Amino acid sequence: MTRTTTRVEDVFQRLRADILNGRHEPGSRLRVEALKDHYGASSGVLREALPRLVGQGLATFAPQQGFRVMEVSPAALRDLTDARVVIETHVVREAIEHGTIAWESDLLAAHHNLARTAFADENGAINESWLSAHTRFHETLLAGCPNYHLREVASQFRDSAEVYRCWARTPTEHSPRDVPAEHKLICERAIARDIEGTVEALREHIELTTALMLEES
Repeated sequence: MTRTTTRVEDVFQRLRADILNGRHEPGSRLRVEALKDHYGASSGVLREALPRLVGQGLATFAPQQGFRVMEVSPAALRDLTDARVVIETHVVREAIEHGTIAWESDLLAAHHNLARTAFADENGAINESWLSAHTRFHETLLAGCPNYHLREVASQFRDSAEVYRCWARTPTEHSPRDVPAEHKLICERAIARDIEGTVEALREHIELTTALMLEES
């Protein structure tokens, strides 16, 4: 990996974390000149990093308008949730059917890491380590699926959904729900090769998150 490639990856990850933490508000412009000073990056690095946000569904691009953080709305969240349920429940079926012993080990490790990571940091913001651990858990859950394209679509939808954590006034992890227990149940059922049980737990996990965010919006 070249120095430039490493720099692009670093800036991309910082931009992604800032969007997911609400530091760039939904719908706001991502102006290259302003971002240069904030991230200490060249225009060239930013012009490579920003399209990756579009590819993950976290930003949009339009000629003459440039890049913007994705817009959010209750209707869009409901549509996104429906799409996630269809895609992720299908992919998790494939993952459980085709997952190896190594996949089981990776899933257990990803769940352990997530369970041991705090959701919020000392300032009350979403802990970036938790975001990474959460993404890793859900990606590992689906990693047993042999269809790369389905996994990529699922990953893109999940990234888009993360923006809504910042849109909701109160993080869903601070609600009475037991999120760690939900992740634990999903993990246990997947390891047990309980396809229907895993599908049910994953669907409820996704839909409950949306329901709570809509209540708080």
